[in-house]
Amino acid sequence: MVSTTATSNVSTGGNPAATAAPGAAIDVQAVSHWFGQGRGALQVLDEVSLRVHPGEFVALLGPSGCGKSTLLRLVAGLDQPTAGTVAQDSQPICEPDPSRIVVFQDPTLFPWRTVRDNVALGLQARGLLASQAHRVDEALRLVGLEEFADSHPHQLSGGMAQRAALARALVNDPRLLILDEPLGKLDSLTRLAMQSEILRIWQNAGFSVLLVTHDVEEALFLAHRVLVFSQRPARIVAELPVDLPYPRQRGDARLAELRHEALRHLGLDQTW
Repeated sequence: MVSTTATSNVSTGGNPAATAAPGAAIDVQAVSHWFGQGRGALQVLDEVSLRVHPGEFVALLGPSGCGKSTLLRLVAGLDQPTAGTVAQDSQPICEPDPSRIVVFQDPTLFPWRTVRDNVALGLQARGLLASQAHRVDEALRLVGLEEFADSHPHQLSGGMAQRAALARALVNDPRLLILDEPLGKLDSLTRLAMQSEILRIWQNAGFSVLLVTHDVEEALFLAHRVLVFSQRPARIVAELPVDLPYPRQRGDARLAELRHEALRHLGLDQTW
């Protein structure tokens, strides 16, 4: 098993809000998970242990279908592990909570609602919209969509729709942002721009981030640490600390070294 304990003094590029670390501490201990029961049961996670420190950005990298998204669902409280424990701030995670928000690959905006109304959904569902409507405007401003508040989803580009999904998450003031391939459907140029946008938002807000991606460069550009998973059932086979300050330069020689190391653990280094 690979040790995934990092220093609690997480570097956040010198941002004061991030230094305050309002982010959640996440502790996953010896988690194994199966789908189904009996002889037909399919194991998707195998003794996975990891820790996310407050304010830390951690990326999970691995083959498609290995079990990374399943792990995110367990951390979000959407499912319970077959074996092992998942905790936030030393408290067991047993159900979804507004402090942990998931952003998926598909923005899933309601087409009949304006951008503002889509972003307001979380507050509305919790009965807080009347008293905290200002947070909707703050979230829209944070993602640069204040001028599109009255637009409908069909009027947005793919990148703008994903910004709206981020705003919908941020309006809940999460302590952990869970990103499940949020940029996977965007074109390459929009994806690069959104990576920088996510970094900016994270550094301003200081929450913790757990990201699943298949993009090696994306993981290394964004995260403090990259955890590399095996084929299903997923095990952590490597931990790559990204020992570079923010903002990072995509052409940095150290990133190229880390990319080759990540690809080696994925069995793909022969092509580079």
